[in-house]
Amino acid sequence: MGQPPKSKIEQLKREKREAKAAKKRKIATRDKIVRFLVVCEGERTEPNYFKELVKDRYSEVRSEEIVGEGRSTCALVKRAADIKTQLERQRQLPFDRVWVVFDKDDFNDFNEAIQLASRKGIYPAWTNEAFELWYLLHFVYLDAAISRADYITKLENEIRKHDGYANFKYTKNDPGIYALLQAIGNENQAKINAQKLRKFFEHSFDYKSHKPCTTVDVLVDELEHPESILPTLE
Repeated sequence: MGQPPKSKIEQLKREKREAKAAKKRKIATRDKIVRFLVVCEGERTEPNYFKELVKDRYSEVRSEEIVGEGRSTCALVKRAADIKTQLERQRQLPFDRVWVVFDKDDFNDFNEAIQLASRKGIYPAWTNEAFELWYLLHFVYLDAAISRADYITKLENEIRKHDGYANFKYTKNDPGIYALLQAIGNENQAKINAQKLRKFFEHSFDYKSHKPCTTVDVLVDELEHPESILPTLE
């Protein structure tokens, strides 16, 4: 038999190269490690929750106490950017995602902090009013603006409805809160509830008026499914 036409040979070579490239892309995607840096506001509730969530993953949780005259939410965002630069320089490894976690708190720069994070390429996981809203959404939907103390009271009441938790008392910095929510809460429903709350305010950029509201579910979802953000990283 004679040799196939030159055009046919070139086509076969091209197909072989494309198949090889596709295989390499598939392997690279499958083996891609997504590195998160999550910077939380102080030694409070949030760091313990996220440390448990990212256990055994290629991610890092840092807690920062902003003190002095620069104590503000914007200062926390700036600190997150500094930590990113410092750790990347030390390790010669970049973070794929940097998140900063904060509440509305008592400062007046809530909107500014969210905008500053965006300008610095940092993703803000914020809650208005308190992080405990995210916990409460595991048990019940809430769209009423209430105080921080009321969040805790409602959370305790919901948890006490479950067998073995009749005397439950909520304490900040509880290292077991993540495991508790996984055991008796409904995280999928919490995500649905959080998304539903944001629908109320989707046409407003005055974040301090979004109460109650949270974007913590977005961070949780990314940490649990890092492969979902790979297309945006490649």
